[in-house]
Amino acid sequence: MQIQKTIRAKIIGLTKTKEKLISEEYKNFQLALKGIDVNLYSATKQQALRYGRKFKNHKEYPLIIRRDVFKIERQNTKLSKYWVKIPCYGRRGGVWVAVKFSPTQEELLNCSIRESKLIRRNDKWFLFITIQKEVEIKKSYSSILGTDFGMKWVATVCDISNLKPMFYGKELRRIRGHYFYLRRKLAKKKIRGFYKWINNNKEKRVVNDLLHKISRDIVNKAKETNSLIAFGELKGIRKQNKGRRFNRRLNSFPYHKLAQYIRYKANEQGILVLEIPESYTSQLCWKCGNRGIRKNGLFKCECGLKDNSDRNGAINIAKRALEYISKVGVDVTLPETEAVNIKIPTSNAVSDLRSLGIYS
Repeated sequence: MQIQKTIRAKIIGLTKTKEKLISEEYKNFQLALKGIDVNLYSATKQQALRYGRKFKNHKEYPLIIRRDVFKIERQNTKLSKYWVKIPCYGRRGGVWVAVKFSPTQEELLNCSIRESKLIRRNDKWFLFITIQKEVEIKKSYSSILGTDFGMKWVATVCDISNLKPMFYGKELRRIRGHYFYLRRKLAKKKIRGFYKWINNNKEKRVVNDLLHKISRDIVNKAKETNSLIAFGELKGIRKQNKGRRFNRRLNSFPYHKLAQYIRYKANEQGILVLEIPESYTSQLCWKCGNRGIRKNGLFKCECGLKDNSDRNGAINIAKRALEYISKVGVDVTLPETEAVNIKIPTSNAVSDLRSLGIYS
């Protein structure tokens, strides 16, 4: 299986001449995106014409460098071990600049390099390099980590072999609530520069950092327990209508981004990720398979089960994944547990039961 990963390099030790050339190329790329004819390296100009229609005029976008004109070389100089060639208009052979990678990313430079992007942040220059490498996904596992995305907890993860849950998202809720309060307060006071402050605040970076930590912890848990990861399909998750406050909170949670982070981090470690239909996984009892009542984070069933509703959903997702592992050609050897013995209907089975009037 081929996966893609983006690594970041910081450009260091720029001379005034090199910085002027790069800045000019970057500035002209922004103009070319708007359809203005400017002096630009030919390959970069083609990228601007290709993507110009997709971009909005009021934003600054990364300069896209095609892989056939981009080059990395190892040169053990005093300034840096690695140097990169950036094509610039009017400079034959491009501009060679020193770059700095984190030690964990240097080994990835041996992989196939795809396109790269040049970004300017606070007068500093960074390169985001996309690499592609071959990874072998494991075929044998000892357990399944069911992952349920929800409102109170952005992710609830439960290992089906021991039924122990892990809850994630307390800090994420706090961050989202804090910035929502600030936005509302500034809007009411009509503070000058409000929209500029909103666009420049660090909420997005803080949230992304939290999502990376959550996804990394989930993947590390899967690696330790030799488990595959399963979560429900996110299609239509935002189409619920349960009031203004609920809709605001639901739409502020980055479920798709978290799922994407989990998938690429897991695949990088050779761990399979299954995305399965999650119909009725939050309404059925993991213990007996019957329909229960979910209210205020508590799930109750006639069989006597009282459990955390998110934990109940995570266990059901893990159990439903058992119905799909044969389709993807993997083997899961599970210990005998109470949860494994009770199966819940697959999406097709739910459809059949609904047609019989059993489900409304």
